[in-house]
Amino acid sequence: MKLPVLIALTCTLAVIGCQPKVSRPPCPDGKVCLAWGNNTEAGSLDPQKATLVDEYAIIGDLFTGLFTDSPEATPIPALAQSYVVSPDGLTWTFRLRPSTWSDGRPVTANDFVFAYRRMLDPATASGYAYLLYLIRNGQAVNEGKAGPESLGVKALDDLTLELTLEHPAPYLPALLKHQSFFPVPAHAVKAHGDAWTRPENFVGNGAFRLMDWKLGDHIRVVKNAAFYDAPSVCVDQIHYFPTPDSVMAERRVARGELDLNTNFQSSRVQRLRDTLPGYVRTYPALATFYIALNVPGVPAFQDIRVRRALSMGVDREFITGKLMRAGQKPAYSFVPPATAGHGEGVRLRWADMPFPQRQAEARRLLAEAGYGPGRPLSVELKVGNSPDTLLIAQAVAADWTALGLKVTTVQNEGQIAFAAYRQKDFQAGMMSWYADFNDPLTFLGLFRSDTGQQNYTGYNNPRYDALLDQADREPDAVRRSRMLAEAEQLLLDEEGILPVFQVVSRALVSPRITGWTDNVENFHRARWVCVKPPAAGVTPGQH
Repeated sequence: MKLPVLIALTCTLAVIGCQPKVSRPPCPDGKVCLAWGNNTEAGSLDPQKATLVDEYAIIGDLFTGLFTDSPEATPIPALAQSYVVSPDGLTWTFRLRPSTWSDGRPVTANDFVFAYRRMLDPATASGYAYLLYLIRNGQAVNEGKAGPESLGVKALDDLTLELTLEHPAPYLPALLKHQSFFPVPAHAVKAHGDAWTRPENFVGNGAFRLMDWKLGDHIRVVKNAAFYDAPSVCVDQIHYFPTPDSVMAERRVARGELDLNTNFQSSRVQRLRDTLPGYVRTYPALATFYIALNVPGVPAFQDIRVRRALSMGVDREFITGKLMRAGQKPAYSFVPPATAGHGEGVRLRWADMPFPQRQAEARRLLAEAGYGPGRPLSVELKVGNSPDTLLIAQAVAADWTALGLKVTTVQNEGQIAFAAYRQKDFQAGMMSWYADFNDPLTFLGLFRSDTGQQNYTGYNNPRYDALLDQADREPDAVRRSRMLAEAEQLLLDEEGILPVFQVVSRALVSPRITGWTDNVENFHRARWVCVKPPAAGVTPGQH
């Protein structure tokens, strides 16, 4: 009679012994530490070279510019102690607050001049150089048509910086909190070249400084005592972990190995709300998930009938309602409706057509373009390997196969996929665009003919460029909105982009984390965050 009890007890002990051990980085006594899951591996921590949102999540903690993100992601002054704008809106003069780099050297206006000239140097090959075309002669410098000294950036003295613009830009404070406008330490860059962001050479001016960077494992930063507002920073140490496997990251959050993770598999939202009460954070984002077609590189895509057929053939309602299930909305425009200054009524002309009717029209367009059962169109869909993207890729491949296409899907690690997109080494690709600032221009500027690497589709229309130029020079906000709406409608009418859905930001955040504020731009600076100690007798991650 005792044997079953002994067996049960043995099994119970075995199960307890097999529970995964909570593995967290060591935290010095008396310090506040944070384990931060950050989705993908950072390819660069150089403000002038990085292009991904997950890189900016770290860079925004290591550096700060004239403006920075508030907890709500609105622009607030950082190094800009004060500023004056000329009556014509073209000259902005900033008085800098006294501050130092992490090695104790002063941050000066000349560090901004150096950074902006470096950003626009063709040799830097910055994917975001086009953002600085706003500065007088920025485009000419980037294209090698003018020398760097002609750029509209001047250090009037060590603490006075003057920016001269090509056209008025009332949204400039929102743009200046972007990494592309951060200063970089001229002395460190000159001494170490591209190796200046290695931990042993690193110099920054943000709330944290870089200590370790082990590729594929973690990035460790510690509180920067030289930061101008260091006393208000709560967290002493952060480990950023790449977490491309969101389900594994979810388990690490549940075990207390991560305090937060900046993503989770969308279709698991209800399960996570049930199993991790208080952790799930979702919020509508200024972001659009879309499919880019490499028009210059694939002759078939140069036919608008093919592009329209591929767009019409994607079942956006199924993807958002059945696969994602976290509040995403089908996208029939590229600029999210919540964007400040977004014009009304902009959408794909066929958006109200029922899906079966769209499919029939798509087949007709493909046949008209010369593709059908006897000559099927072959398309390679190249995607990053996140669970959500792979799920969407399967749905899109099935939709296109139903139209008679031969579809192959190629999976790459996220950094590799985006490198291929930038080099136009793809046929069709999937990605999300998150607003760099809250204005339609951050979306529509992608498709200017002179944008460069991030115009993945190669869209090129002089009329589109002219509309954006006209909007840039329009002081009336209402008229400017109409011009941008006209440009977006032109892009949609030409099927220059295949919008799929409006993104919902998703994160798992421990209830012990304070200061994490959900916002449409989905930017969260660690300087605003703190961690409550666990209750007595409770280890992190216990529920």
